[in-house]
Amino acid sequence: MAGADTVIFEEEFAKINAVCDRLRGEANALVVFIVDKNGQLISASGETEHLDTTSLASLTAGNVAATGGIAKLLKEKEFATQFHEGEKANIHIQIVGQRVILVVIFDTRSSLGLVRLRVRKASEELNKVFDSLVEKAKKPGAMSVLEEITDEDIENLFNE
Repeated sequence: MAGADTVIFEEEFAKINAVCDRLRGEANALVVFIVDKNGQLISASGETEHLDTTSLASLTAGNVAATGGIAKLLKEKEFATQFHEGEKANIHIQIVGQRVILVVIFDTRSSLGLVRLRVRKASEELNKVFDSLVEKAKKPGAMSVLEEITDEDIENLFNE
């Protein structure tokens, strides 16, 4: 699902952002990210002003891919959850519905147990949102991202 050709509609995007905001508050986290498996940042909530969100999203996807390789070597389907503990910050990474990666960065104001509990609930909500996106895309007459771009739009892009 959430790949290079995924289109997220405004309604679903608002729901994704709301889940991130709620998770950040309920888990007392510093930052919550949703990243697709290609490394594209979908949503971010929290203290992101001092973070290189593009690099963080890309490196997280690479980390998940590398861990997926380890899982295959061990004849596992995947390792859906990862945790990294640092001196000042911790990162909890959760693959949601084999579609996207949920990243929670937290410090000593929270705990791994609380984060895991809240991530479980948020993952269920995100699955529903992404399921609705899949259904919306399957409907007859669903607009392709390329259908909404006109020749005039392309011409204007190159004339600016």
